[in-house]
Amino acid sequence: MLNDLDRYHLVIDAIDRIPGLGAKAGHVRQLMEDKRTEARAYTRAEGDDAPEIRDWVWPA
Repeated sequence: MLNDLDRYHLVIDAIDRIPGLGAKAGHVRQLMEDKRTEARAYTRAEGDDAPEIRDWVWPA
């Protein structure tokens, strides 16, 4: 998160850069902002990533 390369920031960046997507995906952008804030707060409080981030694996 510190270098803005987290999964949430990448989605936000795509929404901001793809022409016409911002108007259609504003709710997704806000959701990503909210999730990013939650993830950062969890990490600062617990000293580790949230389980949904830490334990994520590529689906088979």
